[in-house]
Amino acid sequence: MAVGSSIKSKIRNITVLDKYLLRQVIEMFIMGVFVFTSIIFASDTFITLIKQISLFGIPFKIALLMIILNLPSVVVMTIPMGVLLSTVMTLNKLSLASEITVLRACGIGLNRIAKPIFIFSVVMCICSFIINETVVPVATKYSKDLALWSLSQKNVPDGKENFVFKDISSDGVLKRLFYVGHCENKTLYNITVLDTSKPGTIQVLQAEEGKTTPEGWDFQKGAVYTVGQEGKVLNTTLFEDSTVKFGLDLSKQLNKNMAKEMNFSKLLKFIATNINKLDKEQRNIVVIELYDKLALPITTIALVLIGVPLAITPPRVRYNRGFLFSILIIFAYYLIRALSISFGEAGTLAPFLAAWMPNIILATFGSFLYYKKVYTIE
Repeated sequence: MAVGSSIKSKIRNITVLDKYLLRQVIEMFIMGVFVFTSIIFASDTFITLIKQISLFGIPFKIALLMIILNLPSVVVMTIPMGVLLSTVMTLNKLSLASEITVLRACGIGLNRIAKPIFIFSVVMCICSFIINETVVPVATKYSKDLALWSLSQKNVPDGKENFVFKDISSDGVLKRLFYVGHCENKTLYNITVLDTSKPGTIQVLQAEEGKTTPEGWDFQKGAVYTVGQEGKVLNTTLFEDSTVKFGLDLSKQLNKNMAKEMNFSKLLKFIATNINKLDKEQRNIVVIELYDKLALPITTIALVLIGVPLAITPPRVRYNRGFLFSILIIFAYYLIRALSISFGEAGTLAPFLAAWMPNIILATFGSFLYYKKVYTIE
């Protein structure tokens, strides 16, 4: 009976320890995800918002909605940050309060202390993968569709007749003058375009109808006249269907994140059927994205592996260095990640290594530190 009650008491104490650690880890994790997501939104994301408004002519409300749709992809990036911050801050706090020393005296080693944290990191790894597979592709596609819709609506006053609009350069010089007979269902009819953007010549385009697309203006049934400075027609070209790129071509910018619009299985199928149709750079980008869909969630576990030993403060240190360690590790990880992906897209690194290199480095270094710390303590 005494042995049975002792075992039950030990199990009850271990359960209390798990709950105690998980409660602190989860609270710090929520705060970390919120803080890191806010930082990314306040810096990179809102800069992107301003660029979309100024360069692409996207309305503020549409651009803001596009930013919100990018929130899931930002959360996937900040989940590993939040798990690392919560791990380091929680264990560092326990270490400073000598609670880890007390647990060791009770026969509970670092492996047992870190067990609930590793379980939590695995759960967050799975959650990150699920979000990246289900929510991120849909949100990314909707964001792209909004950009395409906004671009197609730009400078197209539906329902008007006999109107003109101008294309002005940044220094205030008239580049093109558009005359439209009438507009119906976002399609322009009886179009005349006076293009003065090329020095020494003037191009006059006339078409029965046309509309805007991300690739440029799509004109139907018309002709292009090239007029010299003396008023002489230098060239005449007739066409049934012609796409003219006036200004910025947004299609490449929007298609750059095409791989993010697919989950792992769809992207794998796309690569299998279209790999030979892509150029070298596009091929590298989509293959790296395929491997990254697995590598990014695993980052959560790799960061915990390196965060646990670094969080254990030596007895002579009497201040909380957890936050500083978290920032340094996150900075090192994303620096390595940015460099490896850049090298991978350029073809210097193999796509697999480009996606997995940060995890390989962190896991190797973390395993060494973890073994050393466990061996030293136990």
